[in-house]
Amino acid sequence: MTEAKTSLKRTLIGKVVSDKRSKTVTVLVERRVKHPIYDKIVIKSSKYHAHDESGEYKMGDVIEIAESRPISKTKNWVVTRLVQKAAIV
Repeated sequence: MTEAKTSLKRTLIGKVVSDKRSKTVTVLVERRVKHPIYDKIVIKSSKYHAHDESGEYKMGDVIEIAESRPISKTKNWVVTRLVQKAAIV
């Protein structure tokens, strides 16, 4: 049986908010959750450091990141693909 294996690694989609460091981008991932008491939809956000070997992703790009082995103290995500290029203003 040679079936295609589905990846068990978590993937997230977020926006690049910093590309100042070499081979690293900071990605802001936002999620919408309902407040347990007030029943209002609130936006929660988290920042992740992701490995970008070629340094091709710039601020404002929307990218997909996948979980990986620890690459450094704060970095255990890698960029898998570009979802949307940043709009040039």
